[in-house]
Amino acid sequence: MKIIKTEEITNLVERLSIEANCILSTDIYNGLKENLKHEKSKLGCQVLGTLIENADIAQAEMAPICQDTGMTVVFLTIGQDVHFEGEFLEDAINEGVRRGYEKGYLRKSVVKDPLDRVNTNDNTPAIIHYEFVKGDRFQITVAPKGFGSENMSGLKMLKPSQGVEGIKNFILETVSNAGANPCPPVIVGVGIGGTMEKAALLSKKALLVPVGEHNPDPKIAELETELLTQINNLGIGPAGFGGSTTALSVNILTYATHIAGLPVSVNLGCHVTRHASQIITE
Repeated sequence: MKIIKTEEITNLVERLSIEANCILSTDIYNGLKENLKHEKSKLGCQVLGTLIENADIAQAEMAPICQDTGMTVVFLTIGQDVHFEGEFLEDAINEGVRRGYEKGYLRKSVVKDPLDRVNTNDNTPAIIHYEFVKGDRFQITVAPKGFGSENMSGLKMLKPSQGVEGIKNFILETVSNAGANPCPPVIVGVGIGGTMEKAALLSKKALLVPVGEHNPDPKIAELETELLTQINNLGIGPAGFGGSTTALSVNILTYATHIAGLPVSVNLGCHVTRHASQIITE
């Protein structure tokens, strides 16, 4: 049995909250550079160049890549042989968020009640997702989500008879309707199957798949490639100024579903799509 002290988790969440907001992940950074080589629009090239320069400055100065430092989403992978000692796990995570957003001078964007709209002033509570696995593995991913992109996401309960064409049409419609609002080039996370909430969670997790990687199922990988081409043919382009780089990646995750259902969720991530992850090995 692996024993993990929750104070260690608090310190880790504090650090990852800052890193995720200030250091663009290598796969996205490389994706921007690669697309700069092929972007057809002169203005689109200027935007991509500016985004790369912005990421360089943010990392050098450990300053936020974007002014919207997001609502903190935390993914936990917990082995069934892991035992926690100390404060309640969720309290430890939220304390890490609180410290990270204070120490990193990150904008605090969370309101306590969706109707009263009073700011919590520390960016808590976080949204926490748990996945339990065999063994004693423990991994934590901090993925702050800005709402310029979150607000452009969508979910639809398709009929099974609508099939793959219905799925493609909904994804393309969602990206097209979003236009410049999610700060393209975007990452397009797609969840297919399960129930309504499972599809939504899959689409959020899909944003964590590295740019350039594909679903191991060949037919899903082919669909990802096809959709990426179609999305980039929409002409929205970097920052919505036109061009051939509307998305860096389309990532699809699937799950079993009911014979009467075909849930599809699209979660859009901006050109930053922040996340930072670490495995606790000892």
